[in-house]
Amino acid sequence: MNNDCLFCNIALKAIPSSVVYEDDKFFGFLDIHPVAKGHTLLIPKEHHVWMHETPDELLSETFITTKKLMNTLRKGLGCDYVQVSVVGKDVPHLHIHLIPRWFDDGLAQFPTLQYESENEQKEIVERIQSALA
Repeated sequence: MNNDCLFCNIALKAIPSSVVYEDDKFFGFLDIHPVAKGHTLLIPKEHHVWMHETPDELLSETFITTKKLMNTLRKGLGCDYVQVSVVGKDVPHLHIHLIPRWFDDGLAQFPTLQYESENEQKEIVERIQSALA
């Protein structure tokens, strides 16, 4: 835990929240700026800023718990599906957004763009693949 971290303090219950889920490793609570009613944030109690810095075992458990909460939200709220998002730039603590969605909810989708050419696509693929090496 990091005493300077907002989410660590929420998990410690030093800051009130609407708790949806808690076990020894994870804490789930309603987002105070929800995209949809029931929008839940899941955090590991262990402080990690970014997903890519989180130990593999904890990250695996995070997504197993995410799946459990997805099914719980679907059952409890009757939504069609749960959109999952990992952004993490607003609060520097790994957190998973679980957003209840209905097929006809009218929420906007991510904006899309197009590559300018096949060469641009090829260059992007090469850059990504070279980083794998």
